[in-house]
Amino acid sequence: MRTTHAAIAASIAIASATAFAASSAHAETKPKMEKCYGVSLAGKNDCAAGPGTSCAGTSKVDYQGNAWKLVKAGTCTSIKTPKGNGALSPKA
Repeated sequence: MRTTHAAIAASIAIASATAFAASSAHAETKPKMEKCYGVSLAGKNDCAAGPGTSCAGTSKVDYQGNAWKLVKAGTCTSIKTPKGNGALSPKA
């Protein structure tokens, strides 16, 4: 009976360690993100950046310069809009 209990305990420990390792590996595969100003459509910004944007979804106009959207790191300034490219800091 002791062997059975030890085997069950070992199985549970191995399963727990495997699940933890799998979740840790998955978390590392997420791409890094950065705030990109002036690229969101009206009401589609991710959060506050200044006057007129109290939080997510509150930008008033398309490509509002002080409203940001999270984008994959390194891509912001290459995003083109009718008002210019995305920026890493609020636009006037």
